[in-house]
Amino acid sequence: MPARPYRSVLYIPGSKERALEKARGLACDAIIFDLEDAVSPQEKVNARDTLVSALSTGGFGNRARIVRINGLDTEWAAGDIAALQGADFDALLIPKVGSAADVQAVADQIADIPLWAMMETPAGMLNAAEIAAHPRMAGFVMGTNDLAKELKCRFRADRLPMLTSLQLCLLAARAEGIVAVDGVYNAFKDEDGLRAECEQGRDMGFDGKTLIHPAQLAIANTAFAPTEAEIDLAERQIAAFDAAKAEGQGVAVVDGKIVENLHIVTAQETLAKAAAIADLEGSL
Repeated sequence: MPARPYRSVLYIPGSKERALEKARGLACDAIIFDLEDAVSPQEKVNARDTLVSALSTGGFGNRARIVRINGLDTEWAAGDIAALQGADFDALLIPKVGSAADVQAVADQIADIPLWAMMETPAGMLNAAEIAAHPRMAGFVMGTNDLAKELKCRFRADRLPMLTSLQLCLLAARAEGIVAVDGVYNAFKDEDGLRAECEQGRDMGFDGKTLIHPAQLAIANTAFAPTEAEIDLAERQIAAFDAAKAEGQGVAVVDGKIVENLHIVTAQETLAKAAAIADLEGSL
């Protein structure tokens, strides 16, 4: 998995200069500069120029800069891709990806830049493995609002109707070693609800959460970061395992539990994530 953290991934309208300016000072790990849902049809064309200008100006620090284009079935997608040729950003996010062919259609139009997929349709869920396996694919973003519409399911606090879809995408992402970011929480003033959904996403294995408002940043950043207890345990597991190896043993015991090599891999990932977060926060 990449070392870069993706705890908080904030949507910012690509058409609004004030929002783009404000984003430069927000404590998010990544920004999705949106040319799709957050931009009205009459602003679509101008939004491209506004966003490309903001990207060229820079000032976004070490945050991951992801641009979401309009859907491939719209009149704006080709123009979005053309406008982004040579622009300074980190990844291009494709809406409503249903198959690897959708990814290839974009790959054929823009070289080099990593591609991400919005996973928000039944076809996308069923084809998650082939989408993740595309050689240009670098990350999944769950589009839970669109997915709920397509599934015709009800919104529930436990997200039971979506669990199969979420887990299918996680399985595919982990199989290919790409990023997986959870969907948005719509009630941006409901801190307890957001915290609970972040904890659920973290427990499932997501790298972070997409957010619709800066007020959600602190909760997501905390939920998807290793806790002090997790860091302490990781350090003690590594130390105990190293000591056991020095004595010719293959396992160690920490807090009454067996520690094997697989636990050390997880412990090392925990410490690497904590270090990456510290580096990013120190650079903002």
